Amino acid sequence: MVVGTALVIALLGLGLLGGGLWLLLLGGSPYYLAAGLGFLVTAGLLFARRPAALWVFALVVAGSLAWAVWEVGFDWWQLAPRGDVIALIGLWLLMPWVAGRLRRSEQAPRPGALSAAGLPLALAVVAALGVGVYALATDDWGIRGSLPERQAEAASGRALAEGIPEADWPHYGRTPGGNRYVPLAEITPANVTELEQAWSYRTGDLRGPGDPVETTYEVTPIKVGDTLYICTPHSIAIALDPVTGAERWRFDPGADKNSDRQHQTCRGVSYYEPPNLPDGTACPARIYLPTADARLFALDASSGQPCPGFGEEGAVDLWANMPNVKAGFYYSTSPPAVAEGLVVIGGAVNDNVSVNDPSGAIRAYDAVSGALVWNFDPGNPEAIEPIAEGETYTANSPNAWAPLSVDAELGLVYLPLGNAPPDQWGGDRTPETERFSSSVTALDLATGEVRWVFQTVHHDLWDMDVPAQPQLVDLQRGGETVPALVQATKQGEIFVLDRRTGEPILPVTEVPAPQGAAAGDFTAETQPVSAISFNPPPLDERDMWGLTPFDQLACRIAFRQLRYEGRYTPPSTQGTIVYPGNFGSFNWGGVAIDPLRQVIVATPVYFAFTTRLIERADETTNYVSDGAPGLNENYGAPFAAAMAPFTSPLGLRVPCHAPPWGTIAGIDLETGETVWQHRNGTIRDLSPLPLPFELGVPSLGGPIITASGLAFMSGTLDYYLRAYEVTDGAELWRARLPAGGQATPMSYRGADGRQYVLAVAGGHGSVDTKAGDWIIAYALPER
Repeated sequence: MVVGTALVIALLGLGLLGGGLWLLLLGGSPYYLAAGLGFLVTAGLLFARRPAALWVFALVVAGSLAWAVWEVGFDWWQLAPRGDVIALIGLWLLMPWVAGRLRRSEQAPRPGALSAAGLPLALAVVAALGVGVYALATDDWGIRGSLPERQAEAASGRALAEGIPEADWPHYGRTPGGNRYVPLAEITPANVTELEQAWSYRTGDLRGPGDPVETTYEVTPIKVGDTLYICTPHSIAIALDPVTGAERWRFDPGADKNSDRQHQTCRGVSYYEPPNLPDGTACPARIYLPTADARLFALDASSGQPCPGFGEEGAVDLWANMPNVKAGFYYSTSPPAVAEGLVVIGGAVNDNVSVNDPSGAIRAYDAVSGALVWNFDPGNPEAIEPIAEGETYTANSPNAWAPLSVDAELGLVYLPLGNAPPDQWGGDRTPETERFSSSVTALDLATGEVRWVFQTVHHDLWDMDVPAQPQLVDLQRGGETVPALVQATKQGEIFVLDRRTGEPILPVTEVPAPQGAAAGDFTAETQPVSAISFNPPPLDERDMWGLTPFDQLACRIAFRQLRYEGRYTPPSTQGTIVYPGNFGSFNWGGVAIDPLRQVIVATPVYFAFTTRLIERADETTNYVSDGAPGLNENYGAPFAAAMAPFTSPLGLRVPCHAPPWGTIAGIDLETGETVWQHRNGTIRDLSPLPLPFELGVPSLGGPIITASGLAFMSGTLDYYLRAYEVTDGAELWRARLPAGGQATPMSYRGADGRQYVLAVAGGHGSVDTKAGDWIIAYALPER
């Protein structure tokens, strides 16, 4: 047993010694080299069966503890991986089958000599365990505070005058401006623990052969009157009874499966009742369904049948006038904005395949006939008249793949625009694409003319698309009501703008940015930072993480090898850390806004990615992908881009930087202050064992807020729907979901008078959560 233990410790010591020397040569911590020497000396003494091995390892344990506390203080989740293996080895060495077999001397041993030899190691191990217990007991990461209870009367009037019955959820974000505020208060902080499943429904649309990896349930259902409307990843529209979950109708457009399609998802459908239709006109109420094969259907809301007279057989072809037509490369994943007789829709383009991709043009169609009324081409913004037959939009222009917003009173539609591909190299971008890339752009709803542009990232080289619906709210500022737009971004900024002009309401500061772009490119000198910013502190070597000292060492080496000068470090052939990563601090889930209390509930994510540029020798070779469609190959550009989460180089699915990786936060919109912020989510569904540790995990899908002061959210990578107290962020209730809940929930009142909370559990391919097809409604018990 002693020899076997010595051999294991020697092998571990060699790993620490070699890795520690490598790290030291890269300019890193000398600790691992010293620890490796301690392991090897301990192993040598064990081979000789000398009790001094226990003294040496006591120094390793004590020195490791002192170093760990010096680096990270009493942060339990950072202390644990620095000392877990070392403390366990120390305990093992104290066991009788090891310590009891060590020679006490060359002659006969003296009674008690062995216990004396082991005493320093026992004390060191007890100290390490004591520090660990103290750190765990005093763990208080986050911000503690309480949001105000104020009521903004002007905002209240606006919020309740949108023409939306309080029982309904008729738009993707409930209102045309997507604030995700529910004016219902039956479910309260006092009774939320009584919530129970009222019904569940399975769509039958499951991920299968021929689907891309990113086949996902991101849908937020809508509810109008006595019907719920949803769509599935394969573009099937379904109507359900809101009280029972019974299926009313189903429409399958027959969208083809295509593994070249990067995203196989449908975030929702839109509802509209065209005014002043002659009696007897078909489809007096309509559901607009975007499909994965780039069609836009108008369906009769009562039957699900295509509306005659809308386009061709109830659909318009979104491939019309597109350049570089290639199946699977263009589609619409988000519901269109519908207002004032127009259906306005953007689309998604596969990321970074080539310099000859489809266009990001946004188009407005007549809501009844499907005729093209105007088009906005970010590569040719002046050409708003309907494009002529035979002409095409500008290739590779910024696109709006997230939901749009509308302020019908101001006559504006707001676009969350992405980047002009290639995302990580912008040497050939035109002035037009530079202007609109990664911006919020306001267009005249009636004509498509540009009214204002606010850029969230200058010369974006990090895939920091504006990922979420622009959210509209009226704010109280100096006794006046100001129409505001709140925009959550991937890089962690939440910009608050006057939606009439695009001017900041809360301060925006331009700060210096790292320089030194790849050959043929440049880097913006400054980048905008909002008063509401979840930009994390810059990473340091001591922030590297792992389950053990060994994968933490590997992450430290990787960190030292990569280029990193903080946020906006340019992509490089060396390899660059992008933090927050292009997964986003915020993604399409956005935030939730209470217009009465003037507060936000947000779910910031902290998860780093890496980007490495690879010089291309030709326009056909695959450098970073296996076959079609060639994501991130950038055919025709100077570089391909290899992108990946910054996880353990040892092949473990463990982030290289310390938790939390996901949080929930409460923000006062009047001051811009983050009043509370907590870790959010467990590693139960991310680890081999169902461990309930609350490290804080990433999420996809946003929160909602109710009038009673609750927030609901289901997007964490563990499978739960949770309810939080809006005032202080305390988690009050959770329900286990049968699959990943990477969608935004919604809430409504049924015909039975009960308030329901609806969650979608279908999983998400890109984050590898369990797939499913569940729609689940929760309510208080019937009285």
